[in-house]
Amino acid sequence: MITTPDNDNNLDAPMVFIIIGKGYEQKGGDGIDLHIMLRAPDDDSAVREALNALSEEGFLEADLDQIGVLTDEPTEEPHASAYQGALEGEVAIIRFE
Repeated sequence: MITTPDNDNNLDAPMVFIIIGKGYEQKGGDGIDLHIMLRAPDDDSAVREALNALSEEGFLEADLDQIGVLTDEPTEEPHASAYQGALEGEVAIIRFE
């Protein structure tokens, strides 16, 4: 009898999510392209934590377009530093202005 299912959902490393979207600091203003990196147990928790972090940074609204789990550590900045911050429990917000 198999006690542990063999599937791709069991990762050995922490799950670091990247969320791609746009944040708005002013009502009706231009959006700022964002990449948000954080550790979370699942995608729902990742979205909730990302929205809370954006609110704390002064964003009024956000359109989150894509979410995924990083399978490799990024090597280029600013994503490499953001990844390290995410591993340490931070929510890293990369702004593209």
